Order: sequence, then structure tokens, then C-alpha cells
Amino acid sequence: MCCAQSVISNPFSGNQQAAEMGRGQFRIYCAPCHGIRAAGGRGPDLTRGVFSAGERDFDLHRVISEGVPGTEMPSFALNLGDENIWKLVTYIRSIKRPETGEIPGNAAAGEKLFWEKGGCGQCHMVHTKGGRMGPDLTRIGRLRSAAYLRESVISPNSDLTPGFYTITVVTKDGKKIVGVQRGLDNFSVQFMDFEEKLHSYLRSDVQSVNREFRSLMPENYGRVFSETELNDLLKYLVSLRGESKT
Repeated sequence: MCCAQSVISNPFSGNQQAAEMGRGQFRIYCAPCHGIRAAGGRGPDLTRGVFSAGERDFDLHRVISEGVPGTEMPSFALNLGDENIWKLVTYIRSIKRPETGEIPGNAAAGEKLFWEKGGCGQCHMVHTKGGRMGPDLTRIGRLRSAAYLRESVISPNSDLTPGFYTITVVTKDGKKIVGVQRGLDNFSVQFMDFEEKLHSYLRSDVQSVNREFRSLMPENYGRVFSETELNDLLKYLVSLRGESKT
């Protein structure tokens, strides 16, 4: 019983010195995906205190140690070791900033705006409906705060999700193709165009490859939507937590 308890208990729980050491580890290993402030990027926002893998410290330790198969989350067991992973868990616990207060707006009206006036479904998928150019929003309400989502709607370039940069390729016959990055290295590029067609080129086979750290998402939603409509849209996005409607 004693040994089992020691396995699932964080030996550094509430230890500020350990949390500070965990912060250093976070910036090295975790910030590239979760953001320097842990508010999200390619990976989810960790400041909300809501985690898909479980709510216990042991659950966080397990995910960091073992990774998550089928996702971009790798195992850090060899890089960090058990003690440093617990310190990292302690840091993640220390930055919890749960949202307070009711978010104004009407989710049903926001859903209608999403699919119709906003045309968001042309690029974003919710469950099995919508496009694939932008990030899948099926669970966005669990992964991002309302403040983050508001900024993403009205200012999409302020904190662009890694891996969704704009790619422009000019072929050797002068044809220009623009799309969203899917892969890029020193030798090749892969991207998706506006018709959701995937392209893959060797750099040696094209005139140029240009990556811009900007989004293809329209920047005028702050003018397209009234404040009431924006609140409705945000209410809908926050409601997206991965559960299918029955």
C-alpha cells in the first residue's frame, strides 16, 4: 500500500522551489508546443487546469513520461527522469488560472454565425463537418480560454498556431500556389491549398518556397461581427468540448 501511494503522489506538491525548477524545464521542452506562458500553441492551454488525460498529478506525470500515442506529444522519460517530471507537474499546477464568471452570448446563435455568416466551417472542422485547412475545433473549448479564442478571431496573426503558417510555392513554369503548411524542411515542402488539395515538392524542383508567419484566416472579423455576434460566436466555441450531439 505504501509503495503504491508513493507512486501516485507528487513529492513536490506545493513546493515553490520545485515549481520554479519545473518552469525552467517547461521552457526548454514544453514551450515550443504549449507556448512560453503555457497558454497554448500547437499543444493545448495548460493554464486552465483542465486536461484530457485526467485531473490527478499522477495523470499529468504519466502523459509527460509516456507521451500520447497518435499525437505530437512525445515521451520525456529519458530527457527528464522521474524527479524532474514531478517538478514539471508542480509547475503546471502552479500556473492554473481558471476562468471566472459566465461568458455572455448565445451558443445556438453563435453556431449559426460560425457556419453561415462567418464561413468558419470552410476551413475549420467540428466533429466530422467542415474543412481541414485550419485547426480542428471539435475540442477547442477544453483546450483554449475564451480570451485566447476572442483574440484568435479578431486578430488571427497575434498568436498563430504553429504548423499553420502560410506557404507560397512558385513552380519552375511560374505557377504560384498558396496554402497552409503541413510539412517543411531543408529539402521539401508539403502544404494544403484552398481546395484542400495536398501538394508536396522537393525544393530543387521549384523556383521558390516562401513561408510567412501569418494566417490565411480573414483579419476583418472584428468588423464583420457586432459585439453581440462576437459574444455569441465565442459562447459557441467555448461550448465545443468534444462531446457529440445526440
